[in-house]
Amino acid sequence: MIRWLRHFLGWLRSVFSARQNLILENLALRQQLLALHTQRPRRRLTTWHKLFWVVLRSLWTGWKEPLILVTPRTVVNWHRAGFRLYWNWLSRARQMGGRRPMSKEVRALIFRMAAENPTWGAPRIHGELLMLGFDLSEPTVSRWLRRAPRAPDSAKRWLTFLQNHREAIAAMDFFTVPTLTFGILHCFFIIGHDRRQILHHNVTRNPNALWVALQLRETWEYGREPQRFLIFDRDSKFSADVVSTVKAIGSLPVRTAFRSPWQNGIAERWVGSVRRDLLDHVIVLNERHLRRLLKNYVRYYHEDRTHLGLEKDTPGGRVAASAPVSVHKVISLPRLGGQHHRYAVAA
Repeated sequence: MIRWLRHFLGWLRSVFSARQNLILENLALRQQLLALHTQRPRRRLTTWHKLFWVVLRSLWTGWKEPLILVTPRTVVNWHRAGFRLYWNWLSRARQMGGRRPMSKEVRALIFRMAAENPTWGAPRIHGELLMLGFDLSEPTVSRWLRRAPRAPDSAKRWLTFLQNHREAIAAMDFFTVPTLTFGILHCFFIIGHDRRQILHHNVTRNPNALWVALQLRETWEYGREPQRFLIFDRDSKFSADVVSTVKAIGSLPVRTAFRSPWQNGIAERWVGSVRRDLLDHVIVLNERHLRRLLKNYVRYYHEDRTHLGLEKDTPGGRVAASAPVSVHKVISLPRLGGQHHRYAVAA
């Protein structure tokens, strides 16, 4: 009954409506029917179907009524997409006026000047470009400076500072090792930042300021030139007596900030290397045993172990082979009881 009523109302509407609207409605219904039959099983409309509805929308106010396959909002989005494509196509045309385009080479030169001279601004860089014969305005340089790559953060600046001064820097620290009988041993070491060499190391059960001062004097005795700076944390063992001893041997004491182990990163990294390479795989018996293990590890660390921070070299300067050799001539030499190996060419 409802279906017949709907058809009857549609017939009345077609009788009283204008003939032009009836023709357009029939055309719209036929176009959707054609698209429905040609796009099975996936009902995707082609570009021509989309263009038809966009044009019909501009010619007929009642275009929404016979719409079945898509919503009116979709047709509006099609029109907006066509509008964007049209103006993108127009923008490709060469314009006679406006600013002259800047070449990629000049932009790269501006970025290079900004990176190599962090304190320079647009006026200084613009002056250099004028001296080089480039004809461009200062606002243009300022606009491209805002797009230049960001300067390195504070951590990278601190790393650059350490790399430039690492020959004059040493660091000291403690780390603890449990024994078989659940005792605690304290390992003390001093490491140079230049070649990551361990300048001194020792083991004790009862560390104090007097013992640390003695270790410092043993490190730089016999006329050995001390580094200019000695970095250490705010441990209570590094008291005023230790600071006085550091100054007496000719170094400048530098304390790290509270809870900032990254400021003494090279020393912390060595502690991690000792644990991963050796101490995590053995059980320490006593103080004498640990001292012997550290002695063997320091020898392996200096002569055999390559380091990323030294461009894959060793702190002691390991000589690399001058030319590739046969794989059959490579032999392995056990280190640290066979936990690690060094590889060399057989004679």
